[in-house]
Amino acid sequence: MTVHFTSDNHFLHARINDLAGRPFASVEEATEEMVYRWNERVSANDTVYVLGDVCMGPLAESLAIIPRLNGLKFLVPGNHDRVSSLYKGSAQKKGEWNVAYREAGFRVLPEQTHTMLGDVPVLLCHFPYTGDSHDEDRYELARPIDEGAWLLHGHTHAKERVSGVRQLHVGVDAWDFAPVSEEELLALVR
Repeated sequence: MTVHFTSDNHFLHARINDLAGRPFASVEEATEEMVYRWNERVSANDTVYVLGDVCMGPLAESLAIIPRLNGLKFLVPGNHDRVSSLYKGSAQKKGEWNVAYREAGFRVLPEQTHTMLGDVPVLLCHFPYTGDSHDEDRYELARPIDEGAWLLHGHTHAKERVSGVRQLHVGVDAWDFAPVSEEELLALVR
């Protein structure tokens, strides 16, 4: 059993290929290639932590992709996930969205979650301590406070894997559009 991390799939997001400079000709091609690459790396018995922004298309269509992905899936919500505290919606709507994400196969975790990367304590959050996909850091109140822990994050859509002091970017744009294993991240930490 292997543990993997990823973020920012943006399944069915109509403009993500252009916005993030992804090499796919269409949303459908991006989806199929990311499903293929996920399942090539992740077995049914593996665990995958998705650090936000898994879907951006119509929710029912986007979440229908999730059961096709191998592994036990945990979601640390990002700003575009409808189960995020940042996402607008009524309490009733948010309750419905929580059910939809669970039925798709996610166990939804808090937006800042502590875990271990091998023997190294890490913080999981969609947002980095510093850095953004725009010129200025947005969502300041949702960002973690740097208290000395290694941080695994997404959000930036950068190609760089080491994104700052004790910051590792696990987004698909940095890892060939596939989840990254715990071992690969530990090599960077060490």
